[in-house]
Amino acid sequence: MDYSKLGFKCGLEIHQQLETHKLFCSCPSIIHDENPAITVKRKIRAVAGETGGVDKAAAFEKARGRTFIYEACKTSSCLVELDEEPPHDVNQEALMIAMEIALLLNAKPIDRIQFMRKTVIDGSNVSGFQRTALIATDGYIQTSKGKVAVPTICLEEEAAKKISDNGNEVTYRLDRLGVALVEIATDPSIKDAEHAKECASIIGMIIRSTGKVKRGIGTIRQDVNVSIAGKARVEIKGFQELRSMPLVIENEVKRQIELKESKPEVRKANPDGTTEFLRPMPGADRMYPETDVKPIIITKKMLESIELPELLTEQAIRLEKDYKLNENLAKELVDEEVDFDRYAKAFPKIEVTFLATALVIYPKEIKRKHNLENLKIKQEDYMQILGYLNEAKISKEAVVELMTDAALGKKIDISRFGNVSDDVLRKELKAIVDANKGVSVNALMGDAMKKFRGKADGKKIMDLLKELAGQ
Repeated sequence: MDYSKLGFKCGLEIHQQLETHKLFCSCPSIIHDENPAITVKRKIRAVAGETGGVDKAAAFEKARGRTFIYEACKTSSCLVELDEEPPHDVNQEALMIAMEIALLLNAKPIDRIQFMRKTVIDGSNVSGFQRTALIATDGYIQTSKGKVAVPTICLEEEAAKKISDNGNEVTYRLDRLGVALVEIATDPSIKDAEHAKECASIIGMIIRSTGKVKRGIGTIRQDVNVSIAGKARVEIKGFQELRSMPLVIENEVKRQIELKESKPEVRKANPDGTTEFLRPMPGADRMYPETDVKPIIITKKMLESIELPELLTEQAIRLEKDYKLNENLAKELVDEEVDFDRYAKAFPKIEVTFLATALVIYPKEIKRKHNLENLKIKQEDYMQILGYLNEAKISKEAVVELMTDAALGKKIDISRFGNVSDDVLRKELKAIVDANKGVSVNALMGDAMKKFRGKADGKKIMDLLKELAGQ
């Protein structure tokens, strides 16, 4: 597909939850509450925006006449979420995290932040609007196909989580409503479908470099705006995995090529790579000033207090260089957010490649081998097991066995892995060799490991067998 010839235009909107309490109240940002104790019903109507008109998307939702049911738990929601109390002062920690992200994106913070109300009446905001504020402009990222501009970065509140929808009634849970969110928008200079995936990956890497954002399914969302020459812009929502992005974009371009008429609209990304209509594209009529939140002045002192972190890509290169790790292992450590410097300092007697392998490769192997949905190995488990190895109380082979025990919820017990002395090991291995004359070292190794797995280093066993067998 010749994207350039088609007049292809594409831009991204990345939404990332921040690891802090909610944006306009002190409620924790819990997004997995169960057994709600509070239930309210609401009807939501559209209001005129700052330009005096009613937004098309809002009018579309109003015409559906649906009833919205809101479930809340006192552990994660208060009167602010229920729209029964004005918003509190803006979460300063969230503001500074968003500013840190903006600076990493080479953007220019604005000097006066004014929150706006963005009309949203699909029920995902109890108030019928989302509070959002522009915090920085004129950023950019460097990609393999040139610079891609990031014209706007916003700080806003997350929407409620949809629980069910039967057409006439929609149920939402309020634990997610109000969670601090940064929105990053690129310009439409993305060259093709694979380039869109690359841009989203780079922005995601930059965001994660702060170490101050939430991780896991649903904590980051990517929306893609796509158009070709002569056709209207379409916004595609619902990307959870980057690998699906190129296919969905390519299918959307093919769909637009076949259209005789096109209108700006919002569509949903389906798992099979297709899209489906959600609602008309919103416009400028949906915005109006938020009078309950006072403007925030951004000072030079505030910006100078932000210490920018090492980017994850730079961290991987440093780990590779400083510890002589291979490239893939260094990237794995960074992707899994392992503080390898801390582990290397804590366990100086453990060979660094083995240490890295134990931290990022073994857990995946254990999870796959035992078909575990969630790995139960805790931070203290790693420290305890690796501590035993560092003190030479166990061998390398015992590490994966003990990690497996921890993953299966068993007690970490090294009594069965007590190291054998060199003299005892040599004597026992000689007995194995004498009893199996003419057998290959590899076969002898199998018998030896059955007896000494976790009690002696595998390399030491192999070296002794070769010596004793004269091979």
